[in-house]
Amino acid sequence: MLLIQSLQEFDLTIRGTSIKNKIMKFLLAVLFLITALAETSDAQSEPPFGMGELEAYSVFLDGYRSGDYELAINFGEWMLEAKPTEIEGHENFSLERQFDRMIDTYLMAAEGESDPSQTTAYLEKAEKAFETLYETFDESEIDLYDWYLKQGRFYHENNEQMSATIDDAFKKYKKLYEMDHQRFAEEGDGFFAMVLLNETANSGERDEAMEMIDNLEEFASMELLDAIAEIRESLFENPEERIEFIESRFAAAGEAEREEMLGDLVQLYDEINDSEKAAESAIQLYEMNPNYQNTRYVADMLLSDGNYSEAIDYLIESKELAENDTDRKEIALQIAESYQQTDQFEEARDYVQRALAIDETYGEAYLRMSAIYARTISNCTGGDVLAREDRTVYWLVVDYLEKAAEHDPSLASTANNRAESYTDAMPSAEDKFFNDWEDGDSFTIDGELSPCYAWINETTTVR
Repeated sequence: MLLIQSLQEFDLTIRGTSIKNKIMKFLLAVLFLITALAETSDAQSEPPFGMGELEAYSVFLDGYRSGDYELAINFGEWMLEAKPTEIEGHENFSLERQFDRMIDTYLMAAEGESDPSQTTAYLEKAEKAFETLYETFDESEIDLYDWYLKQGRFYHENNEQMSATIDDAFKKYKKLYEMDHQRFAEEGDGFFAMVLLNETANSGERDEAMEMIDNLEEFASMELLDAIAEIRESLFENPEERIEFIESRFAAAGEAEREEMLGDLVQLYDEINDSEKAAESAIQLYEMNPNYQNTRYVADMLLSDGNYSEAIDYLIESKELAENDTDRKEIALQIAESYQQTDQFEEARDYVQRALAIDETYGEAYLRMSAIYARTISNCTGGDVLAREDRTVYWLVVDYLEKAAEHDPSLASTANNRAESYTDAMPSAEDKFFNDWEDGDSFTIDGELSPCYAWINETTTVR
């Protein structure tokens, strides 16, 4: 006690000097050497060595901030036992903050410890501090979510060096999920949600995992959504099993969930080549919500089934609903192809032109135009021998093939091969001689050539 009194009196005499802290730490070190550390290593309700609360707290804080964790532990453990709600002379004292600091101190001391048994001892002290915290505060006084997260991470990172297991971490993550779905989904960019979802799925708890996915998906980041997609797939051995699961939950689902389920069913039925059920689900989805995506579902199902005439209306509707030019031009080309497949060539040409009005460098559109005109020739001749007049239309076909190659080099090989295949079908030198067609002259494909070509009314060049 004499040394303590002298230390306190010495503190008063040098208060405000620049060397106070260094001298204080030196004297404290001397004090440790002459005092049995065992007397201070256990939890205690009074500050060590008869110090006042403010002095002991100051020493703890100095050790904590300077990285002297042994000093911080010996002068901080009394707070976990005594649980002072205030310290005279310290206006902003927070007991919760000291729990946080003490747990961090135990963790940092454990990290720097070379003796495994001592590392475990520090970690178990940190674990006990968590439990003491929950006994000390009720949920109105602290943010339990933050503390459960801190403890979950504590178990996750340190379970191999203590009696706690990884399951203890999962239990804390489960509490976080139950407390706030959105906050949990967004925590750590979805990392903790991924961990819990993986564990739940790997444990064979499929229904619980699916319910968890339903609750988290709305708030998930792109990274978490990718993980959810993989986890969802892993829950089922085959598409049929997943279809059965979705169908079993469909009747009890809400409208928003039903819409999502129908979207999954469209893709799953398509995956198992059940085009009839895929189309039925797509139409049901469209009737529930005729937005862009659902309209495309119906159109795509009809196209994949070769039902071009019915697909056209849905394609036209989806083009009107599209939000960007890329989608609009691609749908316009799908409409053109559908009209071509039903021998409505003028309408097909109209939608190619609409696609080119959006993007005049759209190589696929020029390729489609060449196909429409080539198909027109076959339609006009009815499969009979080509007349000289019919052969001239191939000049126009090749014009568009050349434009396709010019605007999109990736199409050059296809376009050039097709152009070469039409060479023999074009008018021969004899045909051109008898009709006074000179290479390089302009030539119009219209009704004068044949009534069947009247709607084309385009000019090409004699080749």
